[in-house]
Amino acid sequence: MYDLETRKHTLALLEQGLSLNAVSKRTGISRAAIRSWLVRMEPLGYARGRDCPRCGETPGPPEAPAAYAYLLGLYLGDGCVSAGRRGVYSLRIACADAWPGLIDACVEAVRTARPANKVCLVSSPGCQYVTCFSKHWPCLFPQHGPGKKHQREIALEEWQQAVVDAHPWEFVRGLIHSDGCRITNWATRLVQGERKRYEYPRYFFTNLSADILTLYTDTLDRLGVEWKNTNGKNISVARRASVALMDAHVGPKH
Repeated sequence: MYDLETRKHTLALLEQGLSLNAVSKRTGISRAAIRSWLVRMEPLGYARGRDCPRCGETPGPPEAPAAYAYLLGLYLGDGCVSAGRRGVYSLRIACADAWPGLIDACVEAVRTARPANKVCLVSSPGCQYVTCFSKHWPCLFPQHGPGKKHQREIALEEWQQAVVDAHPWEFVRGLIHSDGCRITNWATRLVQGERKRYEYPRYFFTNLSADILTLYTDTLDRLGVEWKNTNGKNISVARRASVALMDAHVGPKH
């Protein structure tokens, strides 16, 4: 971990007109690290994390279960947990630049899950990686592991399922915000010899993991939302009453 003075000196070289590659070669610091300092200067402070609700002698649920249910949906869709140095793990959730409101909501959910840990944005073409370091991400997301999610089993633990059962709409909203969308379909129909165009909204959720799809559809079933699996990896909600339910609790990305 680099101290604040090192970070300031490195960014000063950039301000002098040196390229990112040149500064990286001169200082021995990776380009990825330098790019992240352009977003936030202060060290992340690995030792500042609070106790984890899952690590005590009597493990308990997250302190803000509704926010956790939303974050769980985001993680299952577009998140990953990676091991780092000294037993510290990074949580990264990819959020498209097109949806700044989603980025803000993701940042707030991560801060709620680990309020004593810093949250930063790491830019990548077309998206921002909401990133936070903590020793306790494996406790909060036991689904983490090597390989892609759709190539391994994904199942919720009992305490996670209890959180989802208590806050199902937050979980669904997190899944839609990660791997879903609300679109407007259209069709034409002849009415008294005149062709007219009709538009209707529809929700889609796409994921390669059959386990994650099942978590989504099981939750929709409990909420009374009708759905169809259109091609084995794409869940569609198109019935008017079901779309109205989704609109009331999820809505389009923004």
